[in-house]
Amino acid sequence: VQLVESGGGLVQPGGSLRLSCEVSGFTFSSFDMKWSRQASGKERELVATISSFGSSTNYADSVKGRFTISRDVAKNTVYLQMNSLKPEDTAVYFCHGAGRGRYYGMDYWGKGTLVTVSS
Repeated sequence: VQLVESGGGLVQPGGSLRLSCEVSGFTFSSFDMKWSRQASGKERELVATISSFGSSTNYADSVKGRFTISRDVAKNTVYLQMNSLKPEDTAVYFCHGAGRGRYYGMDYWGKGTLVTVSS
């Protein structure tokens, strides 16, 4: 099982980034996919969730209206489009999947990608 995040980096306040997470080794379409983040010295925060077939999404209040989660089943990839970035969005962002149905209880995580919002 692999989840490989990419797209992190340094961006100025107000800017945009798109994170990608390419997965392999499990049935992508049977997993809800999520993005969480952890800032230095803070608890990990669930940022966004997309259901297994992409029919529903949920967001933390802190990112609602600015971030968009999506998935491409053909590419086994989940994305996080981040707009109007703020310094408080600085964190390591993790992609993870939670199994549904017969895969319930399975939970896979990537190693994370660093996003730094600073002028």
